[in-house]
Amino acid sequence: MRFFPFKILILCILLPPVVYIFSVQKIEQRLNVAYTDGIKDIYTGNPRLLLEGSISLKDALDRNITRYLGSRKLAPWGVTPSVAVTTKQGTILYPPVFEESVQSMTSPDPMKVAAGNYKLMNEGLVIHVNVKLEHNTPLTSLILMMTIGGSLCVLFVFYRAGVRKALWADQEKSREIERLLEQEEDYEEQVETVRQKREELETRFETLKEDLDKEKQKAVRNEDGMIEEIVHLEREIDKNITLQQEQKKEIDQLSVQIVDFTKSNQRDMRQLFKASSAVRKRFETLYKNVIVHKKAISGFCSLSEDMKIKGEEVIHQINENSEKVQIKRKVFSKRGRETVLEVIFAYKGRLYFRQSKLKGVEILSIGTKNSQMKDLEFLDKLPSD
Repeated sequence: MRFFPFKILILCILLPPVVYIFSVQKIEQRLNVAYTDGIKDIYTGNPRLLLEGSISLKDALDRNITRYLGSRKLAPWGVTPSVAVTTKQGTILYPPVFEESVQSMTSPDPMKVAAGNYKLMNEGLVIHVNVKLEHNTPLTSLILMMTIGGSLCVLFVFYRAGVRKALWADQEKSREIERLLEQEEDYEEQVETVRQKREELETRFETLKEDLDKEKQKAVRNEDGMIEEIVHLEREIDKNITLQQEQKKEIDQLSVQIVDFTKSNQRDMRQLFKASSAVRKRFETLYKNVIVHKKAISGFCSLSEDMKIKGEEVIHQINENSEKVQIKRKVFSKRGRETVLEVIFAYKGRLYFRQSKLKGVEILSIGTKNSQMKDLEFLDKLPSD
């Protein structure tokens, strides 16, 4: 396992069932949409026949939906659709239920049939489709075989790569052993040469030692030691001076960077203040039915230009009629505090407002999904009117 990643092995073991389950769910979702769209197109048939009373709505649904399901050739693959049609009042129209009724010898009155059809259609029809992809069927077995085959292919690729790396490592190891053997022979020759030189140096050293002992008697030991110490101290002083100069240069560079950063930060704050003032004036002029909090203005200025356009469109809708704005959720609703509503714009944008009896509509905060936690903390700390 040296050249075969253990993570890839675990991934190839766990990935097939995960991909299989995900694929089955996605296929069921797509089939649900396809069956729903197909049934919506044909389930009532010709409306003229229903309004003339030629056929009852239940019979039309039974005939059209049964014909549609029979035309789909997916049952042998394990696809099991379940279809139900009801009115919004809960009346079951399909599948047909067995009802006890007294059938007369005469044919039903078309007017009564038409009236019944019209009444049911006027209630509104709701289609419920639930398509299940059974396990151990040709389609699910094919999906499972494909996922397992893909996993085996990945394992095979990494196995071949590991084999190549192992062969390459063995070759490198053999070459390194040969190089080390050659180097060992060279070192042995060098060691022999060094040994000979060492003997010569030892002989010379003994001679020099005798000469040195004679000279030491003539020299003053304390004076020699002081000279060596002075030289050493002078070297240390030079090193310290050089180090101080380098540190002074670094301090000067950091000071210049701090000054530049302070100027840049002040310039950005002035620009943000000007932009906030301009936005506040424009909002107060254009949207007189809402109150825009300074937190909302600050968040609006930090948005991109595209998101500013979408956000101002939401502000315009709130200003015209806040009840027509599509609300995502209520952020909180505590005792003694108005409910804060959340609106999504430009996919990532978030706008929070509340309706107060005293102040009317108040836009509290504008931001993005990234600033949502800070915005919610702000709203939680916001006092009630």
